[in-house]
Amino acid sequence: MLSERRLEVLRAIVQDYVGTEEPVGSKALTERHRLGVSPATVRNDMAVLEDEGFIAQPHTSAGRIPTDKGYRLFVDKLAGVKPLSSPERRAIQNFLDGAVDLDDVVGRTVRLLAQLTRQVAVVQYPSLTRSTVRHVELLALAPARLMLVLITDTGRVEQRMIDCPAPFGETSLADLRARLNSRVVGRRFSDVPQLVQELPESFDSEDRGTVSTVLSTLLETLVEETEERLMIGGTSNLTRFGHDFPVMIRPVLEALEEQVVLLKLLGEATDSGMTVRIGHENAHEGLNSTSVVAVGYGSGDEAVAKLGVVGPTRMDYPGTMGAVRAVARYVGQILAES
Repeated sequence: MLSERRLEVLRAIVQDYVGTEEPVGSKALTERHRLGVSPATVRNDMAVLEDEGFIAQPHTSAGRIPTDKGYRLFVDKLAGVKPLSSPERRAIQNFLDGAVDLDDVVGRTVRLLAQLTRQVAVVQYPSLTRSTVRHVELLALAPARLMLVLITDTGRVEQRMIDCPAPFGETSLADLRARLNSRVVGRRFSDVPQLVQELPESFDSEDRGTVSTVLSTLLETLVEETEERLMIGGTSNLTRFGHDFPVMIRPVLEALEEQVVLLKLLGEATDSGMTVRIGHENAHEGLNSTSVVAVGYGSGDEAVAKLGVVGPTRMDYPGTMGAVRAVARYVGQILAES
């Protein structure tokens, strides 16, 4: 275990390197920070930090930079994330409050996160595997043609056209709509097949074919839409950090283009807690020079999806974590109120 003084030296090195982009020397540390010890003691502490792998010397200069291990300890020892200012919080709320539907919420969230953190923002659409049914609407378009509208608790709306095997009257349609909603509203998608299994038998024989067709379409919609989707934005922000990537930026960009990779990264975030993956902690080789900060968001206690940012390991962790957490909280509120 490092002493508190050496932790202070490490914190100072991380803060200075993130702020200046230059390797940090002992003289600069003692001038910028009130460490309460001599430059010779700081040099000795830096030597210990280097021996234990928390900092490294990138070239022959006297300066040192944090390693992945150093950033990891810095993040683990953070007393808290940096709170956003009142103007920043108001800006988040005003920007997200204008959203008109779920796609707009996700799109605005991506742009907002990218602007706040100046990193690459990734937002996962609410997972339908964790969603519940808010309402099922059935509309008659013609005597034998219906439209099914599925609305989830997260505000997601899916529409399907249904060609019925026979004309279906308005009275029967209203009856099916009422019975269907009484069984599935507020229930998880995974529960729906069992809940509607015997529904056709409760209708007259001439209507059972149409009822079965409607239920088949509903169940197909639940299965089709469990595919995970996400939106990414702010990729151009990476060009500001070209020198932070040891070889070139292309492997990072290629990794970001693979949706499966990003879904896996976000999937490692716990439902409620903040997850920070630093450098080689990211399993995908193309992201070994990046850090990922992610958190779950949702309309209640349980997260229905994840959002986060990807950037170089030399990032403002307290500020980034604060922004990601604040945006997740506001998006959750919007889903709860929608």
